[in-house]
Amino acid sequence: MTPSTITPTGPVLRRGDARWFFGLLAVVRATGEDTGGAYTLLEVTAPPGLEAPPHVHHVEDEGFLVLEGTVSITIGDEPVEAGPGDFVNGPRDVPHSFRVGPEGARMIWVLTPSGFEHLVAAASAPAARLTVPPPD
Repeated sequence: MTPSTITPTGPVLRRGDARWFFGLLAVVRATGEDTGGAYTLLEVTAPPGLEAPPHVHHVEDEGFLVLEGTVSITIGDEPVEAGPGDFVNGPRDVPHSFRVGPEGARMIWVLTPSGFEHLVAAASAPAARLTVPPPD
């Protein structure tokens, strides 16, 4: 079964939905419904120092386009320092992690094929405002 054929249960995200997702603000810019299952596109705003621990996507490739700020991204064993205009590709089945720099960061995440929006829907809450979530 491909991600585009998964029938989500629970919330369904649409273009423009804003979510608080693991300490960051994620705004949905395109879903599998919008792209014929090709990709999911998120605009992400992360606070200073936010870290995503090492994890693996087995279904989708993940690309990070840094718009503002800096992000240290490790793909496999290779660390990359990324700033505005830099793109880092995280292939599926390769562990990756990231740490946001001291000024925070704004990024575009593209995940192909689509389906990641279902995880975001299940593991997030609607953003009460278009800011990073308050610390908990």
